[in-house]
Amino acid sequence: MYFLTDDLVFPPVESANVEGLLAVGGDLSPERLLLAYQNGIFPWFDNDSIILWWCPDPRMVLYPNEIKISKSMKKVIRNKQFSLTKNTCFEQILEYCSTVPREGQNGTWITDEMKIAYLKLHEKGIAKSYEVWENDNLVGGLYGIDLGHVFCGESMFSLTSNASKFAFIKLAEELGQKGYKVIDCQLHTNHLASMGAKEIPRKEFMALLK
Repeated sequence: MYFLTDDLVFPPVESANVEGLLAVGGDLSPERLLLAYQNGIFPWFDNDSIILWWCPDPRMVLYPNEIKISKSMKKVIRNKQFSLTKNTCFEQILEYCSTVPREGQNGTWITDEMKIAYLKLHEKGIAKSYEVWENDNLVGGLYGIDLGHVFCGESMFSLTSNASKFAFIKLAEELGQKGYKVIDCQLHTNHLASMGAKEIPRKEFMALLK
């Protein structure tokens, strides 16, 4: 197991264990977080744990032009049920992502320490949010790290059906138009797979990052 020091350095991602755990310790400074994401590494831990850094193999990703939009979602979009804003209430999105219950998941990995770290990245224009509104009410959204050619999705939430799907679709469409290579979804979920995300070898993902 690799223990991080105060030095801004990570071990080679190939040294991660079978589960994808690469290193422990360190801090959540904006500089270390940005270095991590630029090298395919992300933090994931809970309040009772030391900071854990991951780089799993395979990696769940979505190529923006491969987004799958179901018939029901096409109808939702057509009917203009939702509207979208970007980076207008990042802190609210962060708070909802950390508190809205998810099926099969107890607690949250978005600790107070993580919130402070991502707010600092947002102030630097690196962490971004997509907000979904229905009748002037915030009902869903997502946030992630924007590397300029790869968007690292971190978390999403819905207070009403289809709101987070709407945010994810709009993200994919916009990034596709801008020529982004991929959206990093990190780990497999059936929900993401149903929207077109798929697992690729870590080596392939790292090549996209570089």
